[in-house]
Amino acid sequence: MQNLVERLLAKDIRAVAHAISIAENGRQSSSHLLKQIYSNVGNAYRIGITGPPGAGKSTIVNQAAKIIRNKNKRVGIIAVDPTSPFTGGALLGDRIRMSEIGGDKDIFIRSMASRGSLGGLSKKVIDAADILDAAGYDYILLETVGVGQSELDIVKAADTTIVVLVPESGDSIQAMKAGLMEIADIFVINKSDRPGAEQALASLKTIMMMRTHDEETWIPGIIKTVATENQGIPELFAEINRHKEFLDDKNLLLKKREKQTKNRIKEIVEDYIRDELWNDDRENSLDSSLEKVVLGKLSPYRIAEELIENFKKEI
Repeated sequence: MQNLVERLLAKDIRAVAHAISIAENGRQSSSHLLKQIYSNVGNAYRIGITGPPGAGKSTIVNQAAKIIRNKNKRVGIIAVDPTSPFTGGALLGDRIRMSEIGGDKDIFIRSMASRGSLGGLSKKVIDAADILDAAGYDYILLETVGVGQSELDIVKAADTTIVVLVPESGDSIQAMKAGLMEIADIFVINKSDRPGAEQALASLKTIMMMRTHDEETWIPGIIKTVATENQGIPELFAEINRHKEFLDDKNLLLKKREKQTKNRIKEIVEDYIRDELWNDDRENSLDSSLEKVVLGKLSPYRIAEELIENFKKEI
């Protein structure tokens, strides 16, 4: 493990890939690894790209990575793919679509399985982002699986969140605003050379006008792009930098990361307790009680309380 950490901090690509595999697959070894590298985490800027399927998120990531590389910065990309029902692994669709930039030694691309996460982001993605951060990548791009409004997990991982829409989204933007729309720091209307782009733009502007406007509140920018032609991508990167400067100037980046860290620690504790709680004995005890619960002879709350009391006695 110590050798792996040293190679990782020395920016060895194979070590980065191995470390992410450990983060995906093993609790104890993953925890040990992440504790060793954490003093080197916190320098990378994390950008989340989310939105409905078919909006062109992968193309935007591809083009943004090229702009970042032109500034002589290193890029780590985590593309969250649907979990394969056969292997439990990622389907690797985004890695295939990003083959154009895959040969750059300073761009690291990793497809990760969503593992059933309704928010589109596996909890392991944040661990993988920490590994890329420690390995000296300047920007980390997190692209979610693309399942619509359930992708709110992105705010747990990103400093700047980009919501990508298409002109056809115009009619549904009002319905979206209670969920996906509220997490956006930047809106992108991709494929804006298609009919309906102006309607989508007008709908977004209307929503923005309804938000609170003061010096402490960021109002999301709206960028029109045609990512396949690289149109609007430089403007998008400029808007990302504008948001980063706003967070820095208002001391909001630190506050945002503190909130994310608090939520992450709670999740780690809950996962640990869950794993410790459900040992074989308690699983068997639960199984033996199920028939009585279903027949109405015992309350599920009674069973839960007994399991918890049993767990507390062993602590």
